[in-house]
Amino acid sequence: MTDAAAALLRDLTAQHGPLMFHQSGGCCDGSAPMCYPVGMFLTGPSDVHLGSLEVGLDDPIEVFISQAQFEYWKYTHITIDVVPGRGAGFSVEGPTGNRFIIRSRMLEEAELDAFGLTA
Repeated sequence: MTDAAAALLRDLTAQHGPLMFHQSGGCCDGSAPMCYPVGMFLTGPSDVHLGSLEVGLDDPIEVFISQAQFEYWKYTHITIDVVPGRGAGFSVEGPTGNRFIIRSRMLEEAELDAFGLTA
């Protein structure tokens, strides 16, 4: 994540309590990362835990992606960023005048090796 995204996440956590992200390929907001208070979005067996974001709070912010979307993105380095604009209606940053976005690039050879994604 970027420093700007981390700062917004700290502010949002102060307002909403512990947060989590879910990255889906849904219809409403395309591939926007959705940020929810923990417990407001339930993950299931078809979701993949991508990792935890340390933003300087007591609890890390967990990041999940749908299994189907993970199959498309598993060769991709994902960075959560924030830009000015109206966020998704279901994501907690919506009223702030900012929105979370995904910046991505293909994994480099060493990263592919580290994740066991090379032949």
